[in-house]
Amino acid sequence: MAYVLIIGAKSDIAMALARKYAESGHDLYLAARKPEELRGFANDLKIRSQKDIRLLALDILDFSSHDGFYRSLDQKPSGVISVVGYLGEQVKAQSEFTEAHRIIDTNFTGVVSLLNIVADDFEARKEGFIVGISSVAGDRGRKSNYIYGSAKAAFTTYLSGLRNRLHDAGINVLTVKPGFVATKMTEGMDLPGALTAQADEVAKDIFEAQQKKQDVIYSKWMWRWIMSIINNIPEWIFKKTSI
Repeated sequence: MAYVLIIGAKSDIAMALARKYAESGHDLYLAARKPEELRGFANDLKIRSQKDIRLLALDILDFSSHDGFYRSLDQKPSGVISVVGYLGEQVKAQSEFTEAHRIIDTNFTGVVSLLNIVADDFEARKEGFIVGISSVAGDRGRKSNYIYGSAKAAFTTYLSGLRNRLHDAGINVLTVKPGFVATKMTEGMDLPGALTAQADEVAKDIFEAQQKKQDVIYSKWMWRWIMSIINNIPEWIFKKTSI
């Protein structure tokens, strides 16, 4: 079976997805800035699944390296999943552009750089799937995380256009919008239990949606309705809130 490439492979959701796809019979490319930190995980997964698990070095902020990275793959993947994400510090980003720049480039510019290369290959081959993990934070700007949210909003729009572009080539593009997820990135945050998913839950939602060739999903599912309500709050009221 062909490889699935997971970028941002060190995250909790990425590792849960790696287990899911390996268990379903896929070989994997796991790409991260420091892939050596995944060696123990990869070795264990390889033993459990009897699939080929390869670790690859990828710096999503080194745009000039992306074409060479993709060309270097011995076998081009049948699917690519972007789990790249950097929440950053909103208050710092408001006054220090280097932090805002890092948030925007990690969550949007860098991923677009690589996925454009992937999309050209998939379109030429007329096969493959792309999964991009965006966020409910991109559905409406809030003062607590609007730099991160604006980057995710841009990524959501990018995936929508990519889905439109690649439809005639038979390539499915899935946009994933998680709400609160208990991961290393949210460690220490006071998250509401009923609305907070575990990484394994999100991975299960993504795998099932990708297999069904869905277009957009929220995880947990109730976030679709929560964000529908939030998006319909009039701006003159919303700007006074702290949600």
